[in-house]
Amino acid sequence: MKVLAFGIAKDIFSSSEVDVHLIPGSTIGDLKIELEGKFPQLSNLGSYMFALNNEYASMDAMIHEGDEIAVIPPVSGG
Repeated sequence: MKVLAFGIAKDIFSSSEVDVHLIPGSTIGDLKIELEGKFPQLSNLGSYMFALNNEYASMDAMIHEGDEIAVIPPVSGG
């Protein structure tokens, strides 16, 4: 499954997307654990969100084959 990265997440992943292998029935929370295991710097962001099929997703949102997932880091205003 491909996970898209934006902002500082692109720097952490060293790419605009990363492949992650999850078991069927996984949630966004499971994905977060997997990504922070592979990329510990991600947990240093403090807060970041996930988008699932172009909508913000809660940690208990189920992931299905073919879903589009993105990591959305905090954004500072100015």
